[in-house]
Formats: sequence, C-alpha cells, structure tokens
Amino acid sequence: MSIVKEFREFAVKGNVMDLAVGVIIGAAFGKIVASVVEDVVMPLIGVLLGGLNFSDLAVKVGSATLKYGKFLQTCLDFLIIACAVFLLVKVINRLKREEEVAPTVKPRQEELLEEIRDLLKK
Repeated sequence: MSIVKEFREFAVKGNVMDLAVGVIIGAAFGKIVASVVEDVVMPLIGVLLGGLNFSDLAVKVGSATLKYGKFLQTCLDFLIIACAVFLLVKVINRLKREEEVAPTVKPRQEELLEEIRDLLKK
C-alpha cells in the first residue's frame, strides 16, 4: 500500500476529521474569550480598581522586565475558557443521560407485526 493511500485513509477517518474541526473551533473560541477578557473584563476590573491598566503592570529587574499584568490577563483567559468548557461538557453529559433514560418507543406498525407473529405462532 502506498504512503499516499494510507495517509488518505487515515485523514478521512471520522475521528481525525472530528478532531480537526474541534481544534479549529477551539482556536476560534480561544480568540473570542481572549478578546472578551482583554477588551471587556479587564478594563472593567481596571476601572473598579481605580483606573489600573493590567497590561501595563510590570516590574523591572535589572535589564529584564517582568510583565505580570499580561500574565494575570492570560490566567483569567484560562479560567474563563475552562469554565465555559466545563459547562459545555456538563450540558452534553446531561443530554446523554436523558437520552439513555428515555424509553425507546416502538412504532405502532412494529407492535402490530409482533401481535400478528404471536397469533400465528398460536
């Protein structure tokens, strides 16, 4: 089997495609959350703390500059993304549980056919 054919079979499998879609959507979601934190949440927190701009927070150590404000902003990004993913997984798990618990209802036609079969057996 040629390498190209093997790769094509691998790439077209459902799991690989699902993973690719998940990564792309996850990256876009990360950008949205980063924008919300950077452009909405952090300025509001800054106003509440007396006009403090987190992206400007830094400490000079010798010739190095430690930008801990950007680090705090990145940590907040992570917390928001983690909470959103947690809530999404929680909703999906709840839907799966409800789906498993829901009784399977046979169509009326199947019930009639089963009754006919049972009568014929007698």
